[in-house]
Amino acid sequence: MKSRLLKPDYVRNPNAPENEKLPFGKTVAFGLQHILTMYGGILAVPLIIGNAAGLSADQIATLVTASLFVGGLATVLQSAGLPFLGSRLPLVQGVSFAAVATMLAILSGNGSLTDVFGAIIVASIIGFLIAPFFAKIIRFFPPVVTGTVITAIGLTLFPVAANWAMGGNAEAEGYGSTMNIGLAVMTFVIIMIFSKVGVAALSRLSILLGLFVGTIIASLLGQADFSQVGSGSPISFPLIFEFGLPTFDLAAIISMVIVILVIKTETTADIIAVGEIIGSPVDSRRIADGLRADMLSSAIAPVFGSFTQSAFAQNVGLVALSGVKSRWVVTAGGGIMVALGLIPWLGQIVAAIPMPVLGGAGIVLFGTVAASGIRNLSTVKYEGNMNLIIVASALAFGMIPVVQPEFYSGFPSWIETIFESGISSAAIVAVILNIVFNELKIGNSPDPSVFAAKPIRFLTKTQLEDLEDGDVFIDGKLVDCDGEEVPVVPDEKVDEIRERIEHGEVTSTQELVKVVLEEQPTASSDKDQSPPRK
Repeated sequence: MKSRLLKPDYVRNPNAPENEKLPFGKTVAFGLQHILTMYGGILAVPLIIGNAAGLSADQIATLVTASLFVGGLATVLQSAGLPFLGSRLPLVQGVSFAAVATMLAILSGNGSLTDVFGAIIVASIIGFLIAPFFAKIIRFFPPVVTGTVITAIGLTLFPVAANWAMGGNAEAEGYGSTMNIGLAVMTFVIIMIFSKVGVAALSRLSILLGLFVGTIIASLLGQADFSQVGSGSPISFPLIFEFGLPTFDLAAIISMVIVILVIKTETTADIIAVGEIIGSPVDSRRIADGLRADMLSSAIAPVFGSFTQSAFAQNVGLVALSGVKSRWVVTAGGGIMVALGLIPWLGQIVAAIPMPVLGGAGIVLFGTVAASGIRNLSTVKYEGNMNLIIVASALAFGMIPVVQPEFYSGFPSWIETIFESGISSAAIVAVILNIVFNELKIGNSPDPSVFAAKPIRFLTKTQLEDLEDGDVFIDGKLVDCDGEEVPVVPDEKVDEIRERIEHGEVTSTQELVKVVLEEQPTASSDKDQSPPRK
């Protein structure tokens, strides 16, 4: 009984899709594909924060190494799991973009990197404690909400793919050049070719192979730099509190708590999304376990010099695209990430992949996330309810910070922190509107507005009697079971046609069609028969 309490159904079931075990070689290959997919994203945050904090190049490299090391450990915890820790789903963890704006605000407000670390530790502990209560929102995530949020995840990631395709650094020379975009498009085409081939293994590894071939082509064109590979010590272990003991500023902690709530919202959406994609049940227990792993990893991260951790949405897209559902593949990817954090030259090889090549892969990955959300929305019923306006409003709010990043700049910082993420904006609006229209039915109009989307239709008994088994409508025409068109006779000609049939003047459907067509006046004949003008 005790083991059953510790292990929910999705852990005990060996046939669950996420529990599939692949051969060692495939497991490592697919795991590496996951890491290559999110590698550019996990490097961006330590680079941004390190430069904002005025760190030296060596210190920034330490932040990068720590982010890889902690991200790998967090990924193993999330996918492999421990009792009450980890969703045991194929989710890759890494440094969250959601905290960047708040960390920059702390640093620009005379705060230090140790203030950032202290705020993350306290806020993450709070997030860990409230995880079971936060997970209860699962009942407020029906398909109309999950489909909308998954779609928003994909749509909000498109600017990331576009930035990578242009070069990744707007200040660098050649940003947005035809060379960079050409490499991205070439990588995209290569991925499509590998996806098209009839060999399942090549199709599933299309992203990895596309990155590999794209990097080779970029190297031949002089767009990849491997000169730094092999420099430095062969092994480097992250040190504990290398940047000093954390300090605790109340304002920084409060702002970071808001960030943690945003991260929990995004991670919840990712857990639900990957569960939908692989066909594995997700309940409040599973979400709570995933959020606890998320928050524990975030609380430990500053000890090694890293930042808040969350599930990476782009890897959800890779699961959908590759069809590889095994969590052990992602666990292997976490192990590779730990190795990259310990062995600098391995990380240097991966870091040499040009950003435009990553951008070409990102177009496919992020588009797949959006398409998965659209597929979920196709199962939603829109008749006689307000689901259409829920989807429309949530997606609109999700896109606002994408198309206009400064939209919330005039609002209080806590509002800006929450709504500058298109994912959290869409999730919050979708959940609230779903509660208003679908949970709180008191006050709902019995006659929904035009947003109900579909008019009420009906047929009379006489109309039904005229139909026969096998009749179908194709392109606006009624076709019988033999594939012959059933002609539509004008109301004023019904009696005449019936009389001609009775007298044997019309003996087949084909003849009836000809009669109907002959008796329909054309525009030119009407014009010829009109009286002459005076």
